[in-house]
Amino acid sequence: MTRPYPYLPDGTFDADAFAGEDATSASRIAPRDRERVERILAEATVISFHDHPVRLPADPTLIRAHMDAGRLVAGVDGLRHSGMTAVFDNLSGPMVRVASSAGWGWLDVIHDLGMRLADLAHQPDLVHVLRVADIDEAKRAGRVGMVFGLESATPLEGEIDRVDVLYGLGIRQLGLVYSHSNALGGGLAEATDGGLTTFGRAVVERMNAIGMLIDVSHAGDRTSLDAFEASNAPVAVTHAGARAVWDSPRMKPDHVLKACAETGGVLGIEAAPNSTRGAGGAHDLDTVMAHFEHAADVMGIDHVAFGPDTMWGDHGAVQQVYFPGSAPATHPTRVDGLENPTETFPHIIAWLVDHGYTDADIHKVVGGNIRRILEEVWA
Repeated sequence: MTRPYPYLPDGTFDADAFAGEDATSASRIAPRDRERVERILAEATVISFHDHPVRLPADPTLIRAHMDAGRLVAGVDGLRHSGMTAVFDNLSGPMVRVASSAGWGWLDVIHDLGMRLADLAHQPDLVHVLRVADIDEAKRAGRVGMVFGLESATPLEGEIDRVDVLYGLGIRQLGLVYSHSNALGGGLAEATDGGLTTFGRAVVERMNAIGMLIDVSHAGDRTSLDAFEASNAPVAVTHAGARAVWDSPRMKPDHVLKACAETGGVLGIEAAPNSTRGAGGAHDLDTVMAHFEHAADVMGIDHVAFGPDTMWGDHGAVQQVYFPGSAPATHPTRVDGLENPTETFPHIIAWLVDHGYTDADIHKVVGGNIRRILEEVWA
């Protein structure tokens, strides 16, 4: 077990107090497919478009106190065995105050980023990704690349030069809005979406100029469409699904998916509890892949990937801590087969193999499509 923050005195962290990093669902890899799945994992550049690859407290009652402290514990051993080449790690500091009027504080973000980078600098199996070449080198070296991002631009607080500051500190992906409206545009939780604001358009322009990936996963439909129109580079939906499969504002309607593809962008299919659900409200590997197949039909196979949005620990408890009442007790609290970053891509690839996808298409959707747009956006 690799110790988090290894430069701190022994005993600072009790490993038994945090969730384990092993797969928690039964293996979904049929014996007949195992050799091919393992070969694809070894050959492909596998990129998660959105995850929180951290270990949560084993005691769910301690989740808020632990996350509020801002010292998150990376699941280094779980990442080593995940098959991933790189993962977009969206810092959770902004979530700390997401339900309050003070939400998404600038200093919270800087604190969380600095703490995570200090740990990362002391982990020989991880590498901080700043350019596409870093992803390629991570693949060659057998390491895991960490791409740091934020789920909302709210911490800019009207100061556009903070885009440059974030870029300088290593942030390479930024969500414009997190569910509720901010100075840039409308969120998906609002009854009315007024679209991208003047400031929002200026931020899009600055992000294009500096080479930072724009994400509209939590933006409203109108704001998403405005961002596609305003950007001269591909725009991503790093973690969502198809509203035609599950009718929720958290999912994207077909016309938004098509507009994303028209920018050259890519959709990462979400797998957090109560997101990419299916008929009757079920949520498991098969319902997640139903969203994938619908999106591939609408957007084309070159514009779909995976942003599972997983972590090690009780994701359902996290949702209840920060969004109380958002998911009734009858809703799923886990997604069988896609519960943490250790197991997501082996199970996704096994499903694709079992459903007749070619090696070439599997390589595209598990990372190739993301790498392609990063070459354009980060150039």
